[in-house]
Amino acid sequence: MVKESGISIEMSREANKEREKMTLLHVCCGPCASACVPRLKDEGRRVTMLFANSNIDTAEEFEHRRAEAERLAAHDGVAFASLPCDHADWLEKVARVYEDAPEKGARCERCFRYNLGKAAEWAAAHGFDSFTTSLTVSPHKPSAMVFAAGREAAAGGPSFLECDFKKREGFKLSVSRAKELGLYRQPYCGCEFSRR
Repeated sequence: MVKESGISIEMSREANKEREKMTLLHVCCGPCASACVPRLKDEGRRVTMLFANSNIDTAEEFEHRRAEAERLAAHDGVAFASLPCDHADWLEKVARVYEDAPEKGARCERCFRYNLGKAAEWAAAHGFDSFTTSLTVSPHKPSAMVFAAGREAAAGGPSFLECDFKKREGFKLSVSRAKELGLYRQPYCGCEFSRR
C-alpha cells in the first residue's frame, strides 16, 4: 500500500512538473509570435497560442491576422485558440474618453490590461499555470507597461511570465521569420486610433 502511494505521489509530481511547463502565449499577431514560440519551446515549454485582440478595428483585419497566427501555430507545431472579436466592448471599456491619447499612452496601457485580462481568464479556465505575451517583441510597445498590465491580469490566477522578447534581437527575428514564412505584416497596431 505504501509503495502504491509512493508511486502515485511520484506520478503526481511528474504530472505537475509537465503542467508547470504549459505556457499560454497571448498573440498580438503572427509576425510577433514568430519570435516568441521558438524561445519558449527552447526553454522546454509546451506552448499554446491564444489570439485575443478585440482592439482590431474591422472584422476583415481581425480574421486576416487570426488566420496568419493560426498558420504560424501549425508551422511551429503548437496548439492554437482564438477568442471572438468584441470591438464594441473594447471601445467602451478601453478607448472611451481616450480616443485622442497618444500611442504608448493611457489608451495603450488600458488596451494591454484588457487583452491580457482576457488571456489570463482563458489561461485559468484551461488549466495553465502561466501566460505571457508577444506584445513585447515590438519596439513600439513599452515592455514595462506590458509587464505591469500582465502582473495586474495575473492577480489571483496563473502567473505572468515577464519575457522581454525584444531582447536578443527578437524584433529582427520576427521580421526575418515573417518574411521567410510569408506572414502578413500589418501596417498598424490594430485599433482605428493607431492608424493616425
